[in-house]
Amino acid sequence: MFSRKNRAEKTADEAWEHLSHAWASAGESAGRAGERVSSVTDEALARAGAAADALAGRRPARPWGLIAVVALAGIATGWAVATAARAALERQAEEEEAELAETAVVVTPTYDDH
Repeated sequence: MFSRKNRAEKTADEAWEHLSHAWASAGESAGRAGERVSSVTDEALARAGAAADALAGRRPARPWGLIAVVALAGIATGWAVATAARAALERQAEEEEAELAETAVVVTPTYDDH
């Protein structure tokens, strides 16, 4: 009688462990699926809103933030290129001046031939 009861309790405990483990796994999977569904739902809502605006004849808003970032990047790039070009021109002028100084021939007139 005791062996049957112990075996039944052991089987019930094992079944409970399997059930609780399966329940926990299902909860984790549902949580991950919920995150995916949430992001897909957000995208779907954004697209549906854009489609409704297009059908109503409304134009999409301009991305002013992106435009400002691109403009600032262009200004920074232009400034960097201009600074580099100015430095290169100064170096070139200095090199040419040094070359002229090295190769310069000084001609001094002599008045002995009179």
